[in-house]
Amino acid sequence: MAALALALTAGCAANDEEAPKEPKTATGSLEHIASQAKCEPNIQTDAEEIRQANCTTGDGKYVLATFATDRGLREWINEAKDYGGSYLVGRKWVAVGDDKVVATLRGRLGGTVETGATHHSGGSDDGGKEGNEGNEGKEGNGGSGGNEEHSGHDMS
Repeated sequence: MAALALALTAGCAANDEEAPKEPKTATGSLEHIASQAKCEPNIQTDAEEIRQANCTTGDGKYVLATFATDRGLREWINEAKDYGGSYLVGRKWVAVGDDKVVATLRGRLGGTVETGATHHSGGSDDGGKEGNEGNEGKEGNGGSGGNEEHSGHDMS
């Protein structure tokens, strides 16, 4: 019985140790979220429905966008996922970058990680074949799943 209690206590301690690693999900303006992410935002789009900035830090490059509505955010993500990449999603904001950058940002901003479609799969399925047609000579992005291409798009 004592061993069971000890095991349960140890399990709780392990969970307590993991809990502080993820902060409360950030909220606020693009500038406020960028500040929490330790980014000096380079504003690319400044519209009523979406504000978007490019960020470059020691962790890497990513795009940070805020939205006027939750619906606008969800519609944008649903379309953007076709390009691949990793998305850190908060309430009315998203950060887009490679897996490592998104993981680092999650430690600062909280949020939920979502991933887009996988590209450059070598044609092992219909989605991979379709995504690679006519792309000979365009594989120079290091198999990053389209992140380099995606981050250059006007995401409005």
